[in-house]
Formats: sequence, structure tokens, C-alpha cells
Amino acid sequence: MTYEGSHPDRPQITLPGRLAVVGAGRLGRALAAALPSVEGPFGRGFDGHGYDVVLLAVPDSEIAVAAATIEPGPLVGHCAGALGLDVLTPHESFGLHPLMTVTRDGAVFAGAGAAVAGSTPRALDTARTLARLLGMQAVEIEDADRGAYHAAASIASNFLVTLEDAAERLLATTGAPRSILVPLVRAAVENWATLGGRDALTGPIARGDEATVRRQRAAIADRTPEFLELFDAMVERTRALAAR
Repeated sequence: MTYEGSHPDRPQITLPGRLAVVGAGRLGRALAAALPSVEGPFGRGFDGHGYDVVLLAVPDSEIAVAAATIEPGPLVGHCAGALGLDVLTPHESFGLHPLMTVTRDGAVFAGAGAAVAGSTPRALDTARTLARLLGMQAVEIEDADRGAYHAAASIASNFLVTLEDAAERLLATTGAPRSILVPLVRAAVENWATLGGRDALTGPIARGDEATVRRQRAAIADRTPEFLELFDAMVERTRALAAR
């Protein structure tokens, strides 16, 4: 099956046969909506009969059971960032982890990264093909590197949200809305993307203004003391970054 993008210069991409997505959660629904001619998402107990490729978009703890339910024959893939391909044994297998947050409203995969892996050259090529169909940049991540890769992703996305929530809660003690922080956050992320951490760093720590840092710490200790340990840890790491 061949899919041709709407852009006249976009090359044709051939789907690796009949494709099914398993998992009716956020990711499964988002993938089913984004991939052309995909079928599903199917629920628990799907055996893959009649399909050439089955992509499991289920929780990590359910992958092995879902894979064991698939009849021998099709390529079987998972979308777990932290797991290797051993959980899909004995199938010819691949991994496709979209490096993108998926909310209840879905996801935009185009332009995002994707960690891919394959137990055979054909399986790896299938993962790369699916990434291209989604408009993602495929990067091969070995099983031994999966833990570090997934931890980096969590720091970059989940931990960032945790930090912004802390900033919002502290700001709320002044009566100001979180909306005034949004342009600052976006600019900081864009600067990091363009310049890297050291050159994107601004603020009192970067300029060596320790008096201001002490005033900030006192305010946090007074208003949101539950964040004091987090503040101290981030100050230490930010000093190290500024000195790097």
C-alpha cells in the first residue's frame, strides 16, 4: 500500500502491508488518527490475524501479555521508550517511540523525534517507515541505551512541567496569573534549543547576584516551603551550569 503526501514533491511512502494498532488509550487513538489506512485501535485480546504489522500502543506493563496474544506471522512493535525488544519475543519485532507528549486532545507527531529499533533489518525499516509516515525524525536507540534515553525525555518534558507548576504556585501567592510566565518559558526553551544550556542561561545566578538568590530563597521558605529543597537543588545545578 502506498501513501502519497499532499505536497507534490513529497516522495511516496509504502506501508508495510496491512497495519493494526492495539490500545485504545491516548497514544493508540492518536496514532490511529495520524497514520493513513491504519485499522483500529483494537482492544484487549486482539490476535493480529490477517494483519502484516501490529503496533502495540498499550501500557508498558501490558506489552508482554499483548504480544503473547498475537498469532505468529506479523511484525509486532511497541511504543515504549524505556523497554527493549525482548518483551516482544518470539515475534520479529520493532520499537517506535514517539518523542512527543500525548494529551486527551491527541498529539501532533510531525516534526517530533522517534526512537526506533528492530530485531531484523526488515523490522527496523518498518519502524523507520512508520516514523516517516508520521512526519517524525527517526533515531535508532539501542536496548542498552533505552533507560538513559527515556530518562532524558522525562527530564525534558515531565520535570519541566513540575518546575513550571512550582513557579505557578509561588506566583499565585502574589495574585498574578500563570499567563504572565508563559512568554518567558517559551523564550527560555527556544533559547536553549538555539544556543544550548550554558549560553541560554540568564538571571541572578548567571550574573553572580547571590544577594538576589538569597532573597528568592527567603520568599520561598516563607510562602511555599514545600519547594525549598527543590529550589536549593536547582540553584546548585544552575551554578554548575553557569560555571561550565
